[in-house]
Amino acid sequence: MIEARELTKRFGDKLAVDHLSFTVQPGRVTGFLGPNGAGKSTTMRLILGLDHATAGTATIYGKRYADLVNPLRTVGALLEAKSVHTGRSARNHLLFLAQTQGLPRSRVDAVLELVGLREVAAKRAGGFSLGMSQRLGVAAAMLGDPHVLLLDEPVNGLDPEGVVWIRNLMKHLASEGKIILVSSHLMNEMAVTADHLIVIGRGKLLANAATEEVVARGSGQSVRVRTPDPAKLTALISAEGGTAVPTGNGNGTEGDAGLAPALTVTGVTAARIGELAASASIVLHELTPQLASLEEAFLELTADSLEFGHLDSEPADWSAR
Repeated sequence: MIEARELTKRFGDKLAVDHLSFTVQPGRVTGFLGPNGAGKSTTMRLILGLDHATAGTATIYGKRYADLVNPLRTVGALLEAKSVHTGRSARNHLLFLAQTQGLPRSRVDAVLELVGLREVAAKRAGGFSLGMSQRLGVAAAMLGDPHVLLLDEPVNGLDPEGVVWIRNLMKHLASEGKIILVSSHLMNEMAVTADHLIVIGRGKLLANAATEEVVARGSGQSVRVRTPDPAKLTALISAEGGTAVPTGNGNGTEGDAGLAPALTVTGVTAARIGELAASASIVLHELTPQLASLEEAFLELTADSLEFGHLDSEPADWSAR
């Protein structure tokens, strides 16, 4: 497993990673999330020994990366897709890496096939698109058939087919008992890929829980209600301090395909809505709690940890910029 214990990294007066502790378990895809500047890439570099920690430890199976024997056979990493010798072909780039670890040439051909680069293996990596470079980076990470994978923004530059491919690859590897730690800014993708989430902000741990639990913590939960008497139910909900907004056709009349009008209710639980409807003899055709999305939960969780704020209004004097 990967273990971080009180991991701390300071760059001058900036505390990039602040006493961070977590464990990444095998057999599941662990998403590593945080706003820009949260310290995700720095943490991954600390795990891989590319940066030295100011304090604390980061270990893989109880050892520092530098102490691993044949590290490419234990850990595969993709931190920067374009960090390849631009004059080398894809095959020669992988062959060079394989030779440093005593890996057979057949393994190079295997990973080229795995990532879909076999037909362009002889082309120089410097001419690759970002998506092709990402695939080459994944191939390098998979070269030693490692048990641990660290992937920093692996879907950047990939087309929809490529996004589905990397998602399925990570899920498959996790099902084989491998350790997968992946960072991404694409919340919708993480929602369907990650089994577990580690969320950080300003270098501090904000959440370490199953994806469903992180989503459930969000306060943006709502309830979908269908009733033939939306006006009466809306009045009752408003009296409770909630809000009911028409959805679907949204015109307060009979819904599409003969369905009763739908309302999206916030501020009142599904149980309480049912009680209100029963007390007023209001018929309900649907009463469905709607969980907040991962994106909503993430924005709420990291609201106080943004490195860069939003411009709420224009400055009065633009020349002062």
